[in-house]
Amino acid sequence: MSYTLVTALSDLREEEALKISEERLNSGENPQGILDDARSAMEIVGKRFEDSEYFIPDLVYSGEILQQITAMVKPKLKRNSQVERIGKIIIGTVAGDIHDIGKNIVTFMLDINGFEVHDLGIDVSEQKFVETIKETNINIVGLSGFLTLAFDSMKETIEAIKSAGLRDDVKIMIGGGQIDEEIKKYTGADSYGKDAMAAVSIAKAWLGGK
Repeated sequence: MSYTLVTALSDLREEEALKISEERLNSGENPQGILDDARSAMEIVGKRFEDSEYFIPDLVYSGEILQQITAMVKPKLKRNSQVERIGKIIIGTVAGDIHDIGKNIVTFMLDINGFEVHDLGIDVSEQKFVETIKETNINIVGLSGFLTLAFDSMKETIEAIKSAGLRDDVKIMIGGGQIDEEIKKYTGADSYGKDAMAAVSIAKAWLGGK
């Protein structure tokens, strides 16, 4: 069977996905097209997870394949095509939570859609978010969390941002796990993203984009 990158990645066929990516790069193809296909594949992976066709280990594995493709493509992307940066965003998994697959996918999608992303990693303290906002003057913040305990950490992080006098200067979105409208209200966030593309759309809307 002949695989496309979208099929290979979404079916979690690591060897085929990496081989196709390498062949397309070596053929001189614009690397942006490879990233676009990787994005489409990850959307399929996310849908299969929602439909209980895939489970957490599958998400982790897809994220590992994606990271390898990204590492392969990004150096050539910087040389061959300049992505116009439309805005900056801070993102991190909140204190007490070490899950990062969802965050990494969101970071990847924001990056290829023109955002300069400051990824603070996992188990990020409230103070680290506050300090980074002060240092960078970035006005969009993404709080990620998979565990239910992350909801309190999100709320406490937003309260810390407010206590530092920075709340009016930033828009805050949350995402991951069982995030919904009620959790958004509980934490005090401005919006929540049900998936990576939703996060991109929200960030673009806040910048006045489409």
